[in-house]
Amino acid sequence: MISTIKYSIHLLFLAQSPEEATVIFSEASLSVLNACLGFIMFGIALDLSIQDFKRLRNFPKASIVGVASQFVVLPFLTWLLVITLQPQAGLALGMILVAACPGGNTSNFMTHLSKGNAALSITLTTIATASAVLLTPLNFGFWSSLVPGLTGMAAGFSLSPGHMLGVIAVIILLPLLLGMATAASFPSFTAMIRKPVRVFSLLIFSLFIIIALVNNWHLFKTYGKEVFSLVIVHNLIALSAGYCLARVSNLGEYNARAIALETGLQNSGLGLVLIFNFFGGAGGMALIAACWGVWHLISGLILAFFWSNRPPKMDIDGLTD
Repeated sequence: MISTIKYSIHLLFLAQSPEEATVIFSEASLSVLNACLGFIMFGIALDLSIQDFKRLRNFPKASIVGVASQFVVLPFLTWLLVITLQPQAGLALGMILVAACPGGNTSNFMTHLSKGNAALSITLTTIATASAVLLTPLNFGFWSSLVPGLTGMAAGFSLSPGHMLGVIAVIILLPLLLGMATAASFPSFTAMIRKPVRVFSLLIFSLFIIIALVNNWHLFKTYGKEVFSLVIVHNLIALSAGYCLARVSNLGEYNARAIALETGLQNSGLGLVLIFNFFGGAGGMALIAACWGVWHLISGLILAFFWSNRPPKMDIDGLTD
């Protein structure tokens, strides 16, 4: 079966090359997306309390497994996928870079919707985003060096710690504190706005997907088959790996949903910023990151809605099905 997938993707690559493509993704668009994600984080925090995080402190295993899933298991599986399918160099680098990025905080909203452990998801996003200052360039450099022909293209890669800390503060920390403070101080007001905020958050995601498709429709129409073939397979592996690793680690369904979504919904926006800053917007890399950014929202929503109708059976720490 693997040989059939590999052969099919190679046939698609023969028809057209995405290496010269230009992806429409402005800095202003990224700023708007960040603001939207900050609002979504605020909505999620309305349902959280300090007790959620105190329970996590008593069970650090879930956090360790979640970080390992993102920064060890996913990059390794991505390297195996690249070696197996042998896509063009730019596409391969894009896959490795996306896998080396931390989980995006869209996973927090998806985990909340899927009735998974949202507090664990937020904790993992914060830890992963902070760790990415070192782990993203290290992972990217290491795994790309193991693929013949990619070493030179991946040279000179680094991240700004100040920028990463700014991302944590603006998109995760501040909205989280504001939402939790609002819920604790104004319970009646919180009960009134909780549902409208959740509905508006869904509309934001839907609107972002539509805008991304419209702005880059010519690229999706021209290169969609080969790039989306890679992204869909890659994303399915990421979601499955996170879920299976959590289950074999005996973390329970409640935590497994959070770790699966945290592993499968990568911060492709960060990937695009790095591509445009360090690789001149390389077509193949940018297409992978842009397509991933669209597809993981779709796959995440599908999975979250599926799980939302199947609440996990668990004890207070999510260790029992």
